[in-house]
Amino acid sequence: MAKSALLKSSLAKKYWMALTGLFLCLFLTGHLLGNLQLLAGSSTEAALKFNKYALFMTTNPAVKLLSYLTYISIVFHAIDGLMLAFQNKAARPVAYAMNKPQVNSSFASRNMAVLGTVILIFIVTHMTNFWAKMHFSQMPLQKMTVEVQPGMKQDFYLTTDGGYVPVNDPTYVVKNKTEIYETNANVKVKEGFKDLHKITFDFFRDPQYGLVFTILYVLSMVVLAFHLLHGFQSAFQSMGVNNKFTPAIKMFGTGFAIIVPLLFAIIPLFIHFTK
Repeated sequence: MAKSALLKSSLAKKYWMALTGLFLCLFLTGHLLGNLQLLAGSSTEAALKFNKYALFMTTNPAVKLLSYLTYISIVFHAIDGLMLAFQNKAARPVAYAMNKPQVNSSFASRNMAVLGTVILIFIVTHMTNFWAKMHFSQMPLQKMTVEVQPGMKQDFYLTTDGGYVPVNDPTYVVKNKTEIYETNANVKVKEGFKDLHKITFDFFRDPQYGLVFTILYVLSMVVLAFHLLHGFQSAFQSMGVNNKFTPAIKMFGTGFAIIVPLLFAIIPLFIHFTK
């Protein structure tokens, strides 16, 4: 009974919010470091490097385990945040007569539930456009165009063993999304790279909606910045860290809340406006 009450208490919820929030900050850092490779441009070499990274992130067992932990943390963080918001609202159904929110609290702290909801919507749409395609749809394989003879070019699939296979050669056929087989012998000879680099560049350079997608992404990063601005330092406060390191934590949290979303926002801007 006591254990159940502890798990349902607002204090326990705040601990879980803090722990999952800080874990997701680590995820953001790692995800950003991988995505910054997109700033290398759209050359074959840059695309191959990014696609190798994407392959590693989707096949390495340790990374896959961390991915599942990340999905669970996102869901738990969102549900816990909404429960805390409703719990706080129920505990104070009548607003204080002399309450001045602009003095007593920041914009971010007053609107954490709203900011979090917007971020959750962004995560769902982001995963639909990229993560779901990477895992479940028939994505294009990365190609390289080579001039085989003067004035004559040919496309080749780049393969994970460092080789290549002609794209339009009837000798080969692509099966199971990435596996390249000999057509007649039905023998797997190579495996190609899913071209997530192309999917990402095509998304933000879409002739009709690319600018809209870019603007929405940047606005989502502004929302994330406000969410982190309050959330990072409040996570340590919720865990009882209130000592001589508090000013340093607040300073680091402010820098993190500005720099990380800013770098994320630069990526689609770079992709869309550099062609």
